[in-house]
Amino acid sequence: MTIRVVVADDQELVRSGFALILDVQPDIEVVAEAGDGTEAVEAVRRHAPDVALLDVRMPRMDGIEACRAISATSDCRTVMLTTFDSDEYVYDALHAGASGFLLKDVRRDDLVHAVRVVARGDALLAPSVARRLVEQYTRSTRSPRTAARLDVLTGRERETLLLLARGLSNAEIAAELVVSDHTVKTHVGNVLAKLGLRDRIQAVICAYETGLVAAGDPPPGGADRAGPSPSSARN
Repeated sequence: MTIRVVVADDQELVRSGFALILDVQPDIEVVAEAGDGTEAVEAVRRHAPDVALLDVRMPRMDGIEACRAISATSDCRTVMLTTFDSDEYVYDALHAGASGFLLKDVRRDDLVHAVRVVARGDALLAPSVARRLVEQYTRSTRSPRTAARLDVLTGRERETLLLLARGLSNAEIAAELVVSDHTVKTHVGNVLAKLGLRDRIQAVICAYETGLVAAGDPPPGGADRAGPSPSSARN
């Protein structure tokens, strides 16, 4: 199955470069390019792609607003691209519905990998984006009312969300709960469906916002985990 992609960046050379890298892949087709966020939203509406690559800073409508509009009106998944390794940009993009975040100096192979990961429904963050992002920007948003959001989960689903938020892969969660990988995948799917979340990255944010995980909480076993990574952010 071919992955259909829209590439949006206000710098033509950058946009064309990304499009060329992706379009030569046998399983990827670039169906449109856009020079700003407004054009990106329109391109997604017209071509119904699987993935949109969006530059964070674009004229008329920036990438984060475009991401929000795309997430609200389509099933297209978005990967944000920027030259700025900024915590605030990352958090705002994730809240807008982004499934991935990469710096523009990403390697060719990593760019292609990111598109494939996001297209299959997984979530991806650049290695430089660690769990501290979620911790820092959710400290001030928790309240008893948001905590009640988790009441729809079973006890086992809450445990799954807790371990997921601490950066464990499905295999690691299965070992921790002494269940099969298939059971964990079912629990993760139930968590996302019940909470109305697009992917595991939004689940991590939800876990912090509701107070299920507190900033500075140690991960299981006491190891310091950096949070979801391309290899572990799989549904």
